[in-house]
Amino acid sequence: MKYIVALDQGTTSSRAVVFDEAGGVVALHAIEFPQYYPQPGWVEHDPSEIFKTQVDAMRTAVAIAGVNAGDIMAIGITDQRETTILWERATGEPLARAIVWQCRRTSQLVEKLKAQGLETLIRARTGLVPDAYFSGTKIAWLLDEIPGARARAARGEICFGTVDSFLAYKLTGGRVHVTDATNAARTMLYDIEKLRWDEQLLAALDIPEVMMPRVVDSSCVVGMLDKSYLGREIPIASLAGDQHAALYGQACFSSGMVKNTYGTGCFILMNTGARPVVSKHNLLTTIAWQLDGKPCYALEGSVFMAGATIKWLRDEMRMIDTAAQTQQMAWSIPDNEGVYLVPAFTGLGAPHWDMYARGALLGMTRGTGRAHVARAALEAIAYQSADVLEAMALDSGISPSILRADGGASANDFLMQFQADISGVPVVRPATPETTALGAAMLAARAVGMWSDADMGNIWRQSAMFSPAMAESRRAQNLRGWRLALSRARNWLD
Repeated sequence: MKYIVALDQGTTSSRAVVFDEAGGVVALHAIEFPQYYPQPGWVEHDPSEIFKTQVDAMRTAVAIAGVNAGDIMAIGITDQRETTILWERATGEPLARAIVWQCRRTSQLVEKLKAQGLETLIRARTGLVPDAYFSGTKIAWLLDEIPGARARAARGEICFGTVDSFLAYKLTGGRVHVTDATNAARTMLYDIEKLRWDEQLLAALDIPEVMMPRVVDSSCVVGMLDKSYLGREIPIASLAGDQHAALYGQACFSSGMVKNTYGTGCFILMNTGARPVVSKHNLLTTIAWQLDGKPCYALEGSVFMAGATIKWLRDEMRMIDTAAQTQQMAWSIPDNEGVYLVPAFTGLGAPHWDMYARGALLGMTRGTGRAHVARAALEAIAYQSADVLEAMALDSGISPSILRADGGASANDFLMQFQADISGVPVVRPATPETTALGAAMLAARAVGMWSDADMGNIWRQSAMFSPAMAESRRAQNLRGWRLALSRARNWLD
């Protein structure tokens, strides 16, 4: 038996999953790591903690599986995207904490880019809207704040990378400085049609191109795992942003197919094929994956707070002990009784793109209790996703016939049913919930010849389907309430 190990480095945990030749999960291990909030709206990670937890998760998963390292054909890496790390090229040591994709500290720098008239250029070349979400302004902020960093970067002494790039650098003993096209496309610095770093955008942020990683296919051998980690060298054979890996793992290989990953954030991607679709409804145009030098494109809508909203209920509000409790609480009341949560804790993503929105809990009465808040939190995830699906249908001219769901929160039956009801689209949950890791494994297996393109569609299997069952009048009433609540939370900050 041969195996593939997928490293799934997420926003709150580092996971490792061992897959067998049939695409089945043999073993999984996840390790949470700290989140740092030094100021309101700022979010940071320690890159050394990311790396340590990812290595520990990999070693533990392989040990649980009882797999001989000689039987591991390849390692695939998928990552949280946009999170920005600078490190010394000579030592691999980070220069500062990573700035996480959720962080809003560079909002004013984004406004400066807009004031310089660069919004149209950014949209045209990168497919993105100018926002603090992406890596470009985070790199510039770090170069400004770390003494001497820009001069050192210009001399080639400093590397930039998203998490995939940092992991590949460290795991290969500093031998490769690469990223794949999907992660490059999330920097706000990469021309997604010419497939190269954009000199004009780099210059606008005063970022030396020498510090940028080489861009490679999503499925290719980028280097060898240093034998100190598992006892032998193993090909590192895929890099992909987590949402792109999930689209691949959900077997959304045809134009018009859609998936939603219910993770820390909620990310909906629609495969649009060989040509990029320019969005007129504030979605992102991005690279779904790149194989054999050829990009496949996608439309994406990013919701910032999904599973993170439930984590907020648990950790900050202490209303629940486990995420699973929300399902029972939501079903314990007949409806939301007019209570809406807008979880704009770090602003609003697609299709609103409001950096200055903030969270709001609305419609409460004296009878409002924990169950109402828990239900409102789950419903908010579905409402935000429904907003993106509506924009996606308008942009593409394709009304999705099925939504393929994955991620931790997709295990919540209440959420899946409410998503189907409020969107009017059947929601399908796969047999393998680890679709992000599966996508990374599929891309890695492809690169080493373990699975062919023809094999990929057979690996995905359906587990459950949730069909729309809500009366249209009630659906319309719920959506009116959501839009009213949304209007109250928008533009909260000056």
